[in-house]
Amino acid sequence: MRVPKLVGLMAVDAREAAETHGILLAAPDRPDFHLTVVDYVVRQYPPPGVEVPRGAVVTVWFDLDEGAGGGGAGVREPRVPRPPSGGMQRELDAPGDAFEPMH
Repeated sequence: MRVPKLVGLMAVDAREAAETHGILLAAPDRPDFHLTVVDYVVRQYPPPGVEVPRGAVVTVWFDLDEGAGGGGAGVREPRVPRPPSGGMQRELDAPGDAFEPMH
């Protein structure tokens, strides 16, 4: 059997692909892997295309290790170019003293 490409698949689809190809899946970062549905596979071992015996275990991960490119949505910040600062203060002059005596 050749290991299918599981990276990029949702957990539910990865389990289905594994079953179709006669392999078993292990997910060390998801103890509740059998309940996981919409998390995406980000890494697998052995890699796709490797010949393995029927019933072999393929390990999949859903979180990237530290330094492997993971980190969540905040990784893309700050945006370049940065938005201008100041907001309304850039548009309006600072107000004068509201209680300044009139002459």
